[in-house]
Amino acid sequence: MTVVALLLAALLVATVVLLLRRSRRVSPHERAVREVLDAADALEDRLRVARAEIEAVAGEQVPNPVGDAMREMLRQRLWLRDHGESATPAQLADVRDAIDAARGRIEHQLERIEEARLPRD
Repeated sequence: MTVVALLLAALLVATVVLLLRRSRRVSPHERAVREVLDAADALEDRLRVARAEIEAVAGEQVPNPVGDAMREMLRQRLWLRDHGESATPAQLADVRDAIDAARGRIEHQLERIEEARLPRD
């Protein structure tokens, strides 16, 4: 009787583990949306750094190009909120590519700021 009870318990544990794994699986669409949101979060973090760097170098009186990028980020987030569930994989990839391109442009600007800060010989 104990062997049967142990086998049943082991079967129950295995079933629970399998059910938990299935419930954790994320659809490709959900994964793509999550990747877009992660990319947007990363870009937003870099934009904050860029804004602070630009203000440190140029002061607050100079027009800051980060504002346009922040507005674009908001536009992408609103689009994702409104259309994310029905978006095709290609549309999600396009949004992700646009976010990655914006991040690349910000990285380039940060590099230029860093170069401007270096002492000139």
